[in-house]
Amino acid sequence: MAFNFGAPSGTSGTAAATAAPAGGFGGFGTTSTTAGSAFSFSAPANTGTTGLFGSTQNKGFGFGTGFGTTTGTSTGLGTGLGTGLGFGGFNTQQQQQQQTTLGGLFSQPTQAPTQSNQLINTASALSAPTLLGDERDAILAKWNQLQAFWGTGKGYFNNNIPPVEFTQENPFCRFKAVGYSCMPNNKDEDGLVVLVFNKKEMDIRSQQQQLVESLHKVLGGNQTLTVNVEGIKTLPDDQTEVVIYVVERSPNGTSRRVPATTLYAHFEQTIIKTQLQQLGVTLSMTRTELSPAQIKQLLQNPPAGVDPIIWEQAKVDNPDSEKLIPVPMVGFKELLRRLKVQDQMTKQHQTRLDIISEDISELQKNQTTTMAKIAQYKRKLMDLSHRTLQVLIKQEIQRKSGYAIQADEEQLRVQLDTIQCELNAPTQFKGRLNELMSQIRMQNHFGAVRSEERYYIDADLLREIKQHLKQQQEGLSHLISIIKDDLEDIKLVEHGLNETLHIRSGVFS
Repeated sequence: MAFNFGAPSGTSGTAAATAAPAGGFGGFGTTSTTAGSAFSFSAPANTGTTGLFGSTQNKGFGFGTGFGTTTGTSTGLGTGLGTGLGFGGFNTQQQQQQQTTLGGLFSQPTQAPTQSNQLINTASALSAPTLLGDERDAILAKWNQLQAFWGTGKGYFNNNIPPVEFTQENPFCRFKAVGYSCMPNNKDEDGLVVLVFNKKEMDIRSQQQQLVESLHKVLGGNQTLTVNVEGIKTLPDDQTEVVIYVVERSPNGTSRRVPATTLYAHFEQTIIKTQLQQLGVTLSMTRTELSPAQIKQLLQNPPAGVDPIIWEQAKVDNPDSEKLIPVPMVGFKELLRRLKVQDQMTKQHQTRLDIISEDISELQKNQTTTMAKIAQYKRKLMDLSHRTLQVLIKQEIQRKSGYAIQADEEQLRVQLDTIQCELNAPTQFKGRLNELMSQIRMQNHFGAVRSEERYYIDADLLREIKQHLKQQQEGLSHLISIIKDDLEDIKLVEHGLNETLHIRSGVFS
């Protein structure tokens, strides 16, 4: 029996199953109405799609230009953290913009009916589609489950209801995780604004002065404003982050930093934004800290498509809730982006460690040189002190010449004589010192003699000497045995000669 997942126009699913031609694998819906996707499950002419949580949904929670835009399509970490630059865009000057900004993520409960319908449709598409009315609906359900797990495609489940659009933010997408990002601690009064340039760091640093002048022209060329660069950092994909702030000087001589929200609002104007794009700016954001209320509301509402249980576990597993905040990672692109940012930060940390190591080595050299100079200066100070003391003694002698010895001088002389006598006493300090000196000389002499008599032989050389002596001993033993054998032979020869002489003497007699 052939498989045919489509039916002609105007026929039911059962009739289509019986009237289908044999052989081949039929298309997913061969009606006269064609859908835009590769597979059409007899979808009606109305191919309008509805998102998983409503037509206007917050895809991810972005700490970017707005805290959760209502129609934003940013995934993962949003615009702000999308480049690993920190949080931004929580504060704007206009109250209307603040209301619009906070209306994305924090107003999700108002979409409860739409979300409920979408969840019901999604559940129907994944578990019990009724598009074909036969056993092929089970295969269709598995196909919809595969699309939902992957986070892409459309789920057809009913002829009278538009298909469900599967995105990576749907609750069933498997390619999701939760990471942590560092929260900024800068205040709005610090005036820090981040500009991301589509240029390399080397190019930015070489043209830093021209960049400052260009930004000053963008601000209108006002002489009371001064653009300052706080820092420059390399980003992945040959991008560079430049942190700036603007100082405004008043006529009375005082100065203040322009608030970050005010400067950011100026950069977001259409004309100004176009000028910044001509300079190579791809993204701008404020770098300001989150208020406790914003952090609390952010943690209470899980991002779109993230399981509340996983979100709660991520909050529990936060290694430092005072400095880090959980953020979702949806899809491989977001994971790759965070991996690139992590590698970039690792390289920057390693570069900083190398610089610190070089500084430490330089400081150690300077310390060694300084210690040597201090020792030299100490010796020089001691010599100068002795010379000064000698000069004072001679001067005092010349000053006191011709005068009689005074009572305090006489008393001092008596004390010095007493000390001299104690030192010269045989059993006192001088005798003990002489005895110690003689012992030291004797030890040095014996040590020198013993050191002359001592010798050391390398272990390998000693082993070779032993082997050689052993071979010599074996040779001597062999030579002695040969001599003994020769002596025995000589004795036999001598004995034989004696017997011959006796026989001859008897014959002659």
